[in-house]
Amino acid sequence: MRWVLHVDLDQFIAAVEVLRRPELAGLPVIVGGRGDPTARAVVSTASYEARAFGVGSGMPLRIAARKVPDAVILPVDAPAYLAASAEVMSVLREQPGAVVQVLGWDEAFVGVETDEPEVYARRLQQAVLDRTRLHCSVGIGDTLVRAKIATGFGKPQGVFRLTAENWDEVMGERAAIELWGVGAKVSKRLLALGVRTVAELAAAPEEALPSEFGPRMGLWYRELGRGGGSAVVDDTPWVPRGHSRETTYQTDLSDRAEIEQAALTLLEQVLDDVAEDGRPVIGLGLKVRYAPFTTKTFTKRIAETADRGVVLEKAKELIARIAPDRAVRLLGMRAEMALPQDARDGRTPTRGAW
Repeated sequence: MRWVLHVDLDQFIAAVEVLRRPELAGLPVIVGGRGDPTARAVVSTASYEARAFGVGSGMPLRIAARKVPDAVILPVDAPAYLAASAEVMSVLREQPGAVVQVLGWDEAFVGVETDEPEVYARRLQQAVLDRTRLHCSVGIGDTLVRAKIATGFGKPQGVFRLTAENWDEVMGERAAIELWGVGAKVSKRLLALGVRTVAELAAAPEEALPSEFGPRMGLWYRELGRGGGSAVVDDTPWVPRGHSRETTYQTDLSDRAEIEQAALTLLEQVLDDVAEDGRPVIGLGLKVRYAPFTTKTFTKRIAETADRGVVLEKAKELIARIAPDRAVRLLGMRAEMALPQDARDGRTPTRGAW
């Protein structure tokens, strides 16, 4: 039988740091920014020991340090994590009959034909551990969605199977927000429709969800409630839909000219990244975080163009929407690119499938 395995490295970034500094084993370790809790930065990851105090990814570093005064706080070392990730993915690709679809630094889908998926999963875990000294958890499913969700039940270092047979038993009474792809905003809209649990989402009237989310996404959320969707692991290399850059400023920007120049500087960096892909720009995005911590995003579709000057002029229309009387602590710029020539039906390979 064809199975989907979801491999998720346990506390990946923290684990890499502990491998480099064995004396940190068992201690609360927090990784974020430059490792300075007095600077503006967020937590990239935390060891299980730090998570026990309520520290989580995306939390301001200063708050994390307040929660765990004795924590070891380390700077982000992206090259080290990329190298460790590449080694893990190499191990996965070496497994018998494996088709590997990379989702990010610390996770991947593995498609395999086997009559003993748990045995295969345990062998895979051991192979990763032997080569990299990193532990991982494995979710086994008959779809990508079920495999991805199953991993959470296996953490840490475990294996869990979630299929059509036990989906209702395991997931039915859980909150819809626990599904992969349902965030806080979607969950709130579902609650307004009277949909609280996974089972209620699966049983929602066929017309209810499309009226709220549109015909495509409405049907997708209903299918998600049933754990359905694709069962095909696709190893087509990931292709970015766009590029983005953002910066958190250690001192709030309040001068209008300084804010505009900072945004344009970020866009110049983004366009350098776009140029390496060689595809024209079709859309722009601006992220603004006002002091103390209010975030707004603005987007704009533009006529397809590879002219840098044209893109910069269009971006100024977005930048003009930044509130003139508010200090800014973070800016981000994004450029969406046209699909590559080998796109399938208007889609491009992503980290989550086509």
